[in-house]
Amino acid sequence: MTRYQALLQDAKTRIREIGLDDLRTQGASLGLLIDTREPAEWADGHIPGATAVPRGILEGKIEQLAPDVDQPIVLYCASGGRSALAADSLQRMGYRKVLSLAGGFNAWRDAGHPLQR
Repeated sequence: MTRYQALLQDAKTRIREIGLDDLRTQGASLGLLIDTREPAEWADGHIPGATAVPRGILEGKIEQLAPDVDQPIVLYCASGGRSALAADSLQRMGYRKVLSLAGGFNAWRDAGHPLQR
């Protein structure tokens, strides 16, 4: 196991993930949906209703987007790794209702769910 894999595995013990079906059916009621991928990835397509905030600047921008630490937040990236680490980080910042999309954007796209460009 690489150090990155160990870091990710450790983070996943502290966060909650949401599945595709739950995100699809609950949608906007889940709160703020944040795409943590890079701008070029976002431009190739994203989940409708998402806000683009790349992983590298998330912690610096989150208080503008979610001043209330009890606001529900769903994060996603390409495969679920970056968003899991981001969810762990936001929880350490005091955010209480953070979820990471299991399988990320790739799973969403591969399941045939709608995309926005």
